[in-house]
Amino acid sequence: MRLATWNVNSIRTRVDRVVEWLDRNDVDVLAMQESKCRDREFPYDVFDDAGYEVAHAGFSQWNGVAIASRIGLDDVQIAFDDQPGFDRDAADTLIPMEVVEARAVGATCGGIRVWSLYVPNGRSLDDPHYPYKLAWLEALRKDAQQWLTDDPDARIALAGDWNIAPTDDDVWSPAFFEGKTHTTPAERDAFQAMLDVGFTEVTRPYTPGAYTFWDYTKLRFPRNEGVRIDFVLASAALTAQVTGASIDRNERDRLGASDHAPVIVEIG
Repeated sequence: MRLATWNVNSIRTRVDRVVEWLDRNDVDVLAMQESKCRDREFPYDVFDDAGYEVAHAGFSQWNGVAIASRIGLDDVQIAFDDQPGFDRDAADTLIPMEVVEARAVGATCGGIRVWSLYVPNGRSLDDPHYPYKLAWLEALRKDAQQWLTDDPDARIALAGDWNIAPTDDDVWSPAFFEGKTHTTPAERDAFQAMLDVGFTEVTRPYTPGAYTFWDYTKLRFPRNEGVRIDFVLASAALTAQVTGASIDRNERDRLGASDHAPVIVEIG
């Protein structure tokens, strides 16, 4: 099985290239982030023609997550149970589940529980979005830990744009990120907490020193001034089946590309 994650940065803009990429790379399941469309606007028909079922969560032109699978798509869940929301009109307020943002969708694909996750950005250290990000991550940790408690043999993949660079090696310049989000101790501790409850980041051993995101501005990509923020965290049972991983940097180099590169995990 080939499982991939990709922040596509607007699926309606890039649907043809995404489907072509799926075919070219023989990918079975793709977790997508930043679809930037409502459910009714998602191009389901293009994926259907290519042989993929899609589960999508999109409530506005912001955020949006999806899973495309050609090996089954069962038990779809929009948002994890304790996922908090964020009120744009009352930015310092965490809001109830019923108005949660479109940042998580889960489905079972070929016996693997796949979650497509778009972790909040945080914006800046003095922005209310930053404590929201930490609360969001803590709620995910709590729920994910319970999944493993309920079934220690569960095969679970938490795939997506984590908006965290866990180590200094994951940013082109640690000095540039001082005083900014993505590299703070609190964010890195939140990422480590996911590992501490029994998940393993499975792409790094096969792609050391690689980045997954390059900003569009200031020639960041040609200069390889990137960051590594897209990951797949796997449960122990799934980690044991991982045989390889890769980052398709060439896809980021194409005209009109997303600012993220796709990440692929091989599962035996």
